[in-house]
Amino acid sequence: MSPIRSATIAALASAVLATTLTGCQLGEADQDTSPIVIAADLELSGSAAPVGRAYQRALELKRDQLNSSGALNGRKIVLKVKDNRSDAKESLRNIGDFSSDSRVSAIIMGGCNECAVGAVGIINEKRIPTIALAASGAIASPVAERRYVFKLGPNAADSAAALTAELRRKNIRKVGLLHSDDDYGREGVTALRAELGKADIKLLREVPVKTTDTEVGQQVRQLTDRKPDALLVWTPPEQGTLAATAAQQAGFRGSLFFDAGAAGDLFFGAATKATERATLIFTQTMVIDDVIATTPAKAARRQWFQDYTARYGGYNGSSSFAADAVQLIADAELRAGGPAGQVDRNGIRDVLETSQMDGLSGPIRMTPDNHSGLMPQALTTLVARNGRWRLAG
Repeated sequence: MSPIRSATIAALASAVLATTLTGCQLGEADQDTSPIVIAADLELSGSAAPVGRAYQRALELKRDQLNSSGALNGRKIVLKVKDNRSDAKESLRNIGDFSSDSRVSAIIMGGCNECAVGAVGIINEKRIPTIALAASGAIASPVAERRYVFKLGPNAADSAAALTAELRRKNIRKVGLLHSDDDYGREGVTALRAELGKADIKLLREVPVKTTDTEVGQQVRQLTDRKPDALLVWTPPEQGTLAATAAQQAGFRGSLFFDAGAAGDLFFGAATKATERATLIFTQTMVIDDVIATTPAKAARRQWFQDYTARYGGYNGSSSFAADAVQLIADAELRAGGPAGQVDRNGIRDVLETSQMDGLSGPIRMTPDNHSGLMPQALTTLVARNGRWRLAG
């Protein structure tokens, strides 16, 4: 080989190497374009399927919005969804499978309280950040034993305080309580006893109902027979609707009050007459089309309401919690950093623990002492009018 040809090849090689190095320096080769994999354990069949399907729709809509927004620095969210069939044992198997997949950044769990509380052990053992959308306080507390577990959704104490304030405002003195026979229902009983006692409102009777019951007429009659001024319903959405219909059939003329856990679809359909003038404690997202968008957060909530309604033809109040969970995880993944293509679950957990945002559900603040992020200020009072929820007042 001639010296000239040899020098030409060497020069070309140097140019190629320089170009490659320049690309590295500019961050092209180092840019992380790996997917952000979020797993979801949801109730897509069984007794809690209506809420589970609402969560799935919300997760898919939020994924599509973030993936098309350009806000993920060239990355895309991938959802891995499994049906737990509203069964805690099946849920535990799903969590085990997700946590063994090194590509999964974090898990979102649905509305099943028993599922989320039962999975705390394996979540901590596998050190996989998890946000539960179920309501029970035992999911995220005590924090020292639940370092990797977070909760989004109304807290029993906040909901009880807001409910009682509205009862007092309406000068209601005697109430009956229908509550779900699970962790969240029992928390509700405890919280309501304390709040009602402070307000000097008499709790005439408490009647539990299993979360799987599809008939609550007998339990409602036990309450209405005592002639309360109001019936408090602290159950999942489907049973809330059943309770309203049963109260109407029993000839109950008092007021109906629903806890935040009973929030479901925006529209009532067949239960319209039974729920007319009922009161619900929930977030503004359910009725954001009644609210003037005076801040960026309110404008975002209004847009979410419109996008969800446009895609699915209706609205479910709990959808905003699922969307906020996706946002929190995506933000934590981007902020945690770490080597390209590698999931840093500990880093994600650390970021989640100090996350703050004005979410679609309202103000969310996580701290090392509090893993249940929805602030009390997120709750407001809604009233049923002409077959849908409206902002009270």
